[in-house]
Amino acid sequence: MLRTHPIRSAALALATLGALAAPALAQFGGAPPTTQVHDPSALRPPAGARVAIIEFEDMECPDCARANPLLKEASDQYHIPWVRHDFPLAFHAWSFQAAVNARWFDTKSKKIGDDYRDAVFANQPSITSLEVLRTFSEKFAADHKLALPFAIDPEGKLTAAVKADYALGQRVGIEHTPTIWVATSQSKGAPFVEVVDRTKLFQLIDQALADTRASK
Repeated sequence: MLRTHPIRSAALALATLGALAAPALAQFGGAPPTTQVHDPSALRPPAGARVAIIEFEDMECPDCARANPLLKEASDQYHIPWVRHDFPLAFHAWSFQAAVNARWFDTKSKKIGDDYRDAVFANQPSITSLEVLRTFSEKFAADHKLALPFAIDPEGKLTAAVKADYALGQRVGIEHTPTIWVATSQSKGAPFVEVVDRTKLFQLIDQALADTRASK
């Protein structure tokens, strides 16, 4: 049986993504411009939640790594969902494969998948290639008593899910990573507000919670 090497598979998927993608940028300091939202359908909290953080992220993006601990803190402190969408940028060598890996860990448990994402962001500077990412991911799996298979995504389902998230981001109008919103349900205020200045994240969540309380 012919086996496809996971690193070559990732490169092929990344090339395909790049061929389809509109230009997008990673943020390297400074406040990004406000995103012009074309399709707001994704900017809603999950069913049953009043307020949520919604993020489109690239696991190789340095500014996503900087934002990650703050978003985790906010989600934990306010007990609100943090919806993380994949938006791997074509010029990043290993971000697409990292997103596929995270989806594999999601199949074991959502917590393990999110812990993997957090671990990648925390160790991002030391992950310098697809080969290093593979070694890192194998160790992460072993630390969680899992065995990372040679072929992580033999049927292409995880790859398709990452590409679907990327396509969703394109429909929304994503132009940079990270792009972050505080979204509300049945709010008397704005249904979603982009977090352009992350120092105001907690203030925006407070306002969203107040608006949803007032709308009841």
